Amino acid sequence: MPKDATINARVDRRLKVRAERVLAQVGVSTSEAVTMLLHQIVLRNGMPFEVRVPNAETRAALDELAAGGGERFDKPTHEVFERISRPRQKRRA
Repeated sequence: MPKDATINARVDRRLKVRAERVLAQVGVSTSEAVTMLLHQIVLRNGMPFEVRVPNAETRAALDELAAGGGERFDKPTHEVFERISRPRQKRRA
């Protein structure tokens, strides 16, 4: 297909730089990534990922994190997952 249209988008400079670093690691330019996104939108007849308004519980969690609260996990993901998914042991009376 001929490339005969231009898209201009204003984004945060830091976001652009961070995204370009990731894209460079996979050998894709920003322009190519935007083109890929547009193709996926057409193929799926919508966004290629879920976009929705967070519910009250999620908003509260985001607010808590923004205020410096919330639980921190400093171990590898698999260790954290094992700890939180393990059945709780019953206390002995």
